[in-house]
Amino acid sequence: MSWVLDWLVTANERGSVFSIEKVADEIAAGDDDLAVWAGGLSDGFFLKPTMEVLVALGTVGDWTKRHGYHAAAIDTFLQVADYHLIAHALAGGYDVVTHEIPSPSMKRIKIPNVCIGLGIKCLTPFEMLRRERARFVLANSPYVPI
Repeated sequence: MSWVLDWLVTANERGSVFSIEKVADEIAAGDDDLAVWAGGLSDGFFLKPTMEVLVALGTVGDWTKRHGYHAAAIDTFLQVADYHLIAHALAGGYDVVTHEIPSPSMKRIKIPNVCIGLGIKCLTPFEMLRRERARFVLANSPYVPI
């Protein structure tokens, strides 16, 4: 798994992969190996909110309120990093990468639903790795990368 983490750092240094401060906060609360790894990253890995992001938070929040989600779903969504992640993407013109898939349920707000509604490109991690042409080659492997 460390090879994926190494790739993320390299992609961040190239300027193609970032996360956000709110995600860092959620990772740090986990108090595990991922939190230790994330704590050692450069300041540039986790983007801080800008004035544009703060404006976009309003746009994202308004979208959720206009689309029939249950009040509890909206309250939960507005308290987690997903809300901030989508606002960063909207403000910065970024794509969002998630394992989540769209859902018609009004009981939980899913990242892809909001992205689709706001015209933000949403990719799975596998689509992102393919787009970035990521290559993971095992040392001393008899296999030739394609």
